Amino acid sequence: MTAFPRLMSPVSLRGHTLRNRIVFGAHTANMAVEGLPTERHAAYYRERAIGGAAMVVVEPMPVHPAAVLTRGNFRHTSDEVVPHFRRVTEAIKDHGAVAIQQLYHVGQHGDSDNSYHPHWSPSGMPSYHDSDGSHAMTEAEIEETIDGFVQAARRCREAGFDGVEVWAAYHGLVDQFWTPWSNRRDDKWGGSLENRTRFSREIIQRIRKTCGDNFVIGLAVNDELDFEVALSRESIAEIVERHDREAMVDYVTCGTGSYFDFYKLMPTFLYGEKLGTPLAATLKGVVKHALVTAESHIRTPQNGEDVLRADEADLVSIVRGQIADPHLATKAAEGRPEDVRGCLSCNQMCWGRRSRDYWISCVVNPSVGREWEWGGDRFTPAERPRRVLVVGGGVAGLEATRVAAERGHRVVLAEAADRLGGQFRLAGLQPRRAQILDLIEWYERQLTRLQVELRLNTYVEADDIEGFSPDVVIVATGALPDGDGFQKAMPHLARLPGIERGRVWSAEDVMGRVARPGKRVIVLDEGGNWRGAGTAWHLAEAGHEVTIVTPDPLVGKELQRTAADYPLRQRLARLGVRFVCESGILEWAAAGARVASFLTGEAQLIEADDLVMAVPNRAEDGLYRALDGRGIELRLIGDAAAPRQAPYAIHDGRKAALEI
Repeated sequence: MTAFPRLMSPVSLRGHTLRNRIVFGAHTANMAVEGLPTERHAAYYRERAIGGAAMVVVEPMPVHPAAVLTRGNFRHTSDEVVPHFRRVTEAIKDHGAVAIQQLYHVGQHGDSDNSYHPHWSPSGMPSYHDSDGSHAMTEAEIEETIDGFVQAARRCREAGFDGVEVWAAYHGLVDQFWTPWSNRRDDKWGGSLENRTRFSREIIQRIRKTCGDNFVIGLAVNDELDFEVALSRESIAEIVERHDREAMVDYVTCGTGSYFDFYKLMPTFLYGEKLGTPLAATLKGVVKHALVTAESHIRTPQNGEDVLRADEADLVSIVRGQIADPHLATKAAEGRPEDVRGCLSCNQMCWGRRSRDYWISCVVNPSVGREWEWGGDRFTPAERPRRVLVVGGGVAGLEATRVAAERGHRVVLAEAADRLGGQFRLAGLQPRRAQILDLIEWYERQLTRLQVELRLNTYVEADDIEGFSPDVVIVATGALPDGDGFQKAMPHLARLPGIERGRVWSAEDVMGRVARPGKRVIVLDEGGNWRGAGTAWHLAEAGHEVTIVTPDPLVGKELQRTAADYPLRQRLARLGVRFVCESGILEWAAAGARVASFLTGEAQLIEADDLVMAVPNRAEDGLYRALDGRGIELRLIGDAAAPRQAPYAIHDGRKAALEI
């Protein structure tokens, strides 16, 4: 018996048997080289198929030159892609999963930097992706675009895909034809529901005719309730029912957000879970042929089981959850959900890297995008087990310890504090970030399973090393807050004037409850990320009057890449947090901080009881330097090597353990 009977039950999809109800849904991995999939792609999808996903929907293929959106998009309108994609489909199907590819066209929301093509749309409306307008398509161009979808589907069939998913979500081109706000045509492609759906129905009918009766055709739609110009849930249901009436599509995937509200496309922890479920439940009530897939912030096997048990969907798409742990499905099937490494819903390395036009990765799983190089999450035993001492139980040390032990080394982890997690644990104490604490607990369970010798409250100095008799020492001693109040934006001030007055704290002091701030608090945020803004949120929720001072033009600048900055600013504003941007602190005075505007040069006094400085930390590498030259095999990782964010520390830990 499985703990997830609905999730693990098979289901039929146009002649294919899905071994369970878990889909690895479409998302842009951005890994193509010269428009062609590579071994990096094949290994990425292979790992999720090995891990038990029933259906893998490969990232979207642009169907026309106007549809290109990223540097890593696949080569459009070219049969040259076919043999390269065969490597991808074989990697998926050889391990028991059904292989689908998504086909997309962004319409008015194009990206001229990548496409160098006018944006094509039904009625020439502006892009919500960049600052450009678009070209209202002629009938000939509509026919050309429909044929682009059909030819892309043909290539997919020839490459070995079992089907395609037509992207009609997020107010892309298909959705633009459906939506009266963006479709203002008065010909056969606009006006009535019959006319507005003609574009999608022609695409699907012609794909069916070209690719045959055994070819799966899916449809991706979205829920967008916050913009009245977007289609309502009821309108989406009417459109889907119109397609389902003639058994045109085999499944429908329900996401959230749109180009009108990009923040809900890949919802961070600022949003609730199972966001795509209400639309999926609505569509379940109208379709008679198609399976319905719920997508959007379905993170865990339990999330999926709950949705299916409530009969709100037939399938669940768990994307970021299977990026974080590609073996999620297998672990669920084996009754080991506690071994699933949970997604943090942070978007830092998946959407965050994609938004910068890099191939995606994952904060908690550094093998993402490196499966071809590192073998995914399946570890090769070491040729010669060795005695490994890891000093420091932050995330770098935890990952190094886990992977070294997985490979058969005998590992001792020494941590100076009374608990594991280091500064990452403090981040988990910020509002809505408890998934970080869940990750630390996951590490603790894994170290117990692997019989790691854990020594807490153990401060290790150089002369203590001999007592451990290690073959290898991994130094993961982290970093400490800067004590001088140095600001990168004001490099002429080596030390903040007035810091000797006291009442100046680090973000770690606040989250670790070392500081007891007064009513009025200034947070100097030089990172533009969660370290400063999350601490400000914590203080504001606790009733403090908070002012954020930042050299950046907006609060949460670095969080723009994760689609978390605007929802965060909304919450801070509702809590009464004041924003002072493009500014720095000249002096910490008796009454507060003298703050200078970088735009005007003018200074103002902001009255405050305490100052919290979220500025770069300094590496704590004293143990490494003391051991260097003693003939001991050493590795220096994480913040001890250089203070950085969590994904790079975890990467360091994995890499070091693989090299032993």
